[in-house]
Amino acid sequence: MSGESEVASSADDADDHADDADSDASTADTMRERAGENRVKLWLLLRADRLLVAGVLTLAVFVAFVAVAVVFSPSLAEKVGASDPIETLFASMITVIVTGATLVVTIGQVVLTQENGPLGDQQERMNDTLAVRDAIADLTGSPAPTDPAAFLDAILEAASSRARDLRGSVRERGDDESDETALWEDVDDLTAAVVENADSVRNQLDGAEFGSFDVVFAALNFDYGPKIGRAERLVADHDDALTDDERDLLEGLTESLSLFGPAREHVKTLYFQWELIDLSRGILYAAVPALVVAGAMLTVVDAGTFPGRTLGVDHVTLVVGGAFAVTLLPFLLFVSYVLRVLTIAKRTLAIGPLVLRDSE
Repeated sequence: MSGESEVASSADDADDHADDADSDASTADTMRERAGENRVKLWLLLRADRLLVAGVLTLAVFVAFVAVAVVFSPSLAEKVGASDPIETLFASMITVIVTGATLVVTIGQVVLTQENGPLGDQQERMNDTLAVRDAIADLTGSPAPTDPAAFLDAILEAASSRARDLRGSVRERGDDESDETALWEDVDDLTAAVVENADSVRNQLDGAEFGSFDVVFAALNFDYGPKIGRAERLVADHDDALTDDERDLLEGLTESLSLFGPAREHVKTLYFQWELIDLSRGILYAAVPALVVAGAMLTVVDAGTFPGRTLGVDHVTLVVGGAFAVTLLPFLLFVSYVLRVLTIAKRTLAIGPLVLRDSE
C-alpha cells in the first residue's frame, strides 16, 4: 500500500510539475524572455547589423593589439628594428586569407547545391510546398500569401480567430457548475495566451521585409509549442464538457498552431541560405583589400617607414595594429554572421511542443 501511495504521489508531483512548466512557458513568449539574456547581449547576437558587429570586433582587435604592444617590453618598434616580425605576421595572414576565401567559396557551393537537382526532385519540392499552401488556404479561407511576412501573419490570424471563437462559444453557455467554471478559466487562459502573443507578433510582421532579420525575429517571438501543449491538456481535462463545435474549434486552433511551426522553419531556412550567400559575398569583398594590406605590409613597411610617436605610442605600432585588424576583417565578418545563425538555431531546435531551457 505504501508503494502504491508513493507511486500515486509521484504521479501527482509529475502532473503538478507539468502544469507549472506549461504555465511558466506560456508567459515567456518573446525570444528575450525565453533566452534569459540581457537586452544588450541579445541585441548584439541577433538584432545588430552584422557589418556593425564586424566593425566593432575589428576596432576591439586593433585596440587590444596596440595595448599589448605598448605594455610589453621591448616595444614593437625595437623588435622591428632588430628582427622582422612584420614579415612573419603578414606572410601568415596572406595564407590565412586565401585559405579562408577558398573555404567561403566552398560554403557557397554547398548552399547552391541545395538549389540544384534533377527535375523529379524539383517537382517533389514544388508539390510539398503547394500541399502546405493548400492546407493554409483551407485554414484561412483564402489563398496563402506569397510574401513571407504575410504568409506567417495569415497563420497567426487564423489561430487568433479560432481562439476567440472558442472563448465565445464557451461563454455563451451561461452554466455555473464547477466543471464549467474550470473549463471557462482554462479556455480564457489559452485564448489570452494565443491572442496576445499573436497580435504582438503580427504588429512586428507588419511592414517587415524578407532579407532583413525582422521577419525571422518576429516569428521567433511566437512561442507556439507550449500553446499546443495547453490545447492538448485542455481537451484531456475537459473532454466530457466540450461540445462537438468546441472540439472542432480546438482542432482548428491546434492545426493552425501546428502549421506555424513548419512555416517558421521554412522561412528560417530560406533566411539562413540568404545570410550564407551574403556572408560568402561579404568575405570575398573583404578578402581583396585585406590581401592588398597584407602584401603592402610585407613588402613596403620596415622600421624606418613610420618614424615618431603619438601620445607615447610608436607610429609603426599603430600601423601594424591597424593592418592586422584589417586583414582579420574577413574572419570577423564570418564570426558576426555565424553568431546570429547559431543563436537562432539554438532557440529553434525543437519544432514540436517541447520547451528547451538554458541551464545557465
